[in-house]
Amino acid sequence: MPIRLPNPWTVALLAALAGLAFGGGTAAVRAVTTPWQTGDLVAGGRRPDGRGPRAETDATQHAFGTVRLGDTGSHDFTIRNAGDEPLELTRGATSCTCTISDFEAAPGAAADAVKRVPPGTATRVRIQWKGKGSGGPFRQQATIFTNDPARPEIVFVVEGLVVPSWRAEPEAVVLSRLSSTVGEHAAVRIFTYGQQPPTVAALSIDHPEAAQFFSLSSAPLAAADTAADPQATGGVTVAVDVRPGLPLGRLQQTITAVLRTPEEVVVQIPVVGTVSGDLALAGAAWDSSRQAVVLGTVSGRTGLKTQVFLTTKGPHRDRVRPVLREVVPASLQVEIGDSRPVGSGAVVRTPITIIVPPGSPASNHLCSTQASAGRIVLDTGLRDTPSFTIPVCIAIGP
Repeated sequence: MPIRLPNPWTVALLAALAGLAFGGGTAAVRAVTTPWQTGDLVAGGRRPDGRGPRAETDATQHAFGTVRLGDTGSHDFTIRNAGDEPLELTRGATSCTCTISDFEAAPGAAADAVKRVPPGTATRVRIQWKGKGSGGPFRQQATIFTNDPARPEIVFVVEGLVVPSWRAEPEAVVLSRLSSTVGEHAAVRIFTYGQQPPTVAALSIDHPEAAQFFSLSSAPLAAADTAADPQATGGVTVAVDVRPGLPLGRLQQTITAVLRTPEEVVVQIPVVGTVSGDLALAGAAWDSSRQAVVLGTVSGRTGLKTQVFLTTKGPHRDRVRPVLREVVPASLQVEIGDSRPVGSGAVVRTPITIIVPPGSPASNHLCSTQASAGRIVLDTGLRDTPSFTIPVCIAIGP
């Protein structure tokens, strides 16, 4: 008798029904035997008799508000043991600027020491953090591990806004229209973030020789200007007036303002620019970006010889007769040639030869913070620009 095979569609239907029954049964078993998790809470993890430690917290997140850049903030969280067996707490991971304190089991205990909280009592966990970076919103967290099977870890979060002690707008005073005969005016706003609006205790320019050309004054920021920065508690406006007469070339100074908010805040604002005029320099050794003659490191045994050109324009160009007044380092030899008109005569050029004689002693004037620039100072014979200083970047070695 031939065997009759079932219809293929019947086989497929029976297989599908069997799969659903088996899968549903497996899912049901897993639902009963496997605890479920929501965040840091684990349900179904306690012993059948309901005994054991139980970790409870009023809050796990704190909005601190503002903290000044470089200052340290802290907040205390509380963990209670609502169970009937000791609750064990262990320090976990923290974010880069966050630490856990007031947690050690005893003074000097190891970082991974266990803190035991008896039933019905509570302990304090202090989270500390430091305002770092350049300011802006921050969010830090710290983790505590517990022996509560329903809550194996607690993550505490602190968040807020890091603000600097002060901020200048603009960040630097740029004097772009300076000349030997024309002064310039500029202003900068300084926002502060202390407990109260600032008072100005001192205001100065860093170089004593430049101070005679600068006039500094200050006034409190108007309420509308302060409101431009929602975190600022006050501020001042510093006005800068530059008188004519500064030496030609690159200008680089620093304004220092000492403010009280009531904490003392020291503000430093760069002042940069280039003083132009009828006199200028040219030549292979002249670096216009640094506004200096750059000779680099020169061997004292072999020496060096180079040439730059002083160019003069304007109605008094024919009166220029440069005379050497000062040289630093003293071993430099400077020879001033005859002044001659160039082309149509609108510019007069004077060659200046700079010589490092063989056998010159060692010196360092490389125009760095550790080694100030050397200089060649000329008397020009002009009323508006009576002297002309040429910075020289040089180090004389063996």
